[in-house]
Amino acid sequence: MLISSQFDGGNIECLDSSDPANILLTIRADNQSDFYQWFYFRAANVKDLDCRYLVTNAAGAAYTRGWEGYQAVASYDREFWFRVETSYDGENLVIEHNSSEDQVYFAYFAPYSMERHADLLAFAQTSERCQAETLGLTLDGQTMDCLRFGESESGRKVVWIVARQHPGETMAEWWMEGLVNRLVDHSDPVVNAILDKAVIYLVPNMNPDGSRRGHLRTNAAGSNLNREWDKPSVEKSPEVLCVLEKIKQTGLDFGLDVHGDEALPYNFIAGTEGIPGWNHERQQQLELYKMTLANINPDFQVENGYPPNSGGNANMTYCSNSLAEHFGALVMTLEMPFKDATATPDRIQGWSPERCGRLAHSCLDALHLCWEQVVN
Repeated sequence: MLISSQFDGGNIECLDSSDPANILLTIRADNQSDFYQWFYFRAANVKDLDCRYLVTNAAGAAYTRGWEGYQAVASYDREFWFRVETSYDGENLVIEHNSSEDQVYFAYFAPYSMERHADLLAFAQTSERCQAETLGLTLDGQTMDCLRFGESESGRKVVWIVARQHPGETMAEWWMEGLVNRLVDHSDPVVNAILDKAVIYLVPNMNPDGSRRGHLRTNAAGSNLNREWDKPSVEKSPEVLCVLEKIKQTGLDFGLDVHGDEALPYNFIAGTEGIPGWNHERQQQLELYKMTLANINPDFQVENGYPPNSGGNANMTYCSNSLAEHFGALVMTLEMPFKDATATPDRIQGWSPERCGRLAHSCLDALHLCWEQVVN
């Protein structure tokens, strides 16, 4: 048996694989950080073996509540990811599996590699309605990529959507892929209606370095990018710096920041209730968008999520809070689960890349339906 993770986004260290019933593993922490929880590895020469993989440092992970009721994903072809028997004993995360193939991949959630990211950009830019832009470079020298859909003419509304500030939240880029696939469709009446009056900017991956390195939450410097929006710097957060400079050039009338939540088994939206400029109008806009989305897609719900901040207590280093206050616009954080969506469970895949893409479609439909009320 061989355990490996030396590939794009991989993360695991093998302590002992001599006994298939007691394979000892640890997750590597993010560089210059104590954060860890993301894992992605391959087990080879395991066909027809009853294997028991123990992640021995699970109790020190960033969000131990994320292990409760959680099932890891596995794949033979790295396209279709299915859930496997997983438990947490308070110390170890235990994955049990008998593979039908010689090689099997395991991950915290379906991985979204930087190669797939490059393919997404290349595909998108072949559409005549899409313009690919490079905004800058990361600390590791990767490009910060932005896709613009629609014409950036004077008078048009401006929509900004960013995703995967936390690299281990790969569901965010699966969501982005679903959105791109819809935006390039010239026959889609909803897309056409929105692009008749707006330009949409997408940053499919805010954290390329963390993504390639197999980080959970930070970039190459150990910075949590969703705590850098008040004072981004070249040294700590060039990713935020270049994106924010572009947003200031274009303006912003509506925004989404797409994430994943380790512990909560729901799709939900967090608003910016605690910012200084929050008011009754913003509250109505937030509630309207959330209810519209919930009515469109049963995978989304409004009953469970983060408790709103009280007035004036918002953390202004967050992306959504910072942008909402600066531009006086409705900006929201969309959260998706690492587990399954409790109200609409899928026994085989749980929350999956395919469902992420469908939720992205629904988010666009919701924007169309309540456009006049929520876009300034």
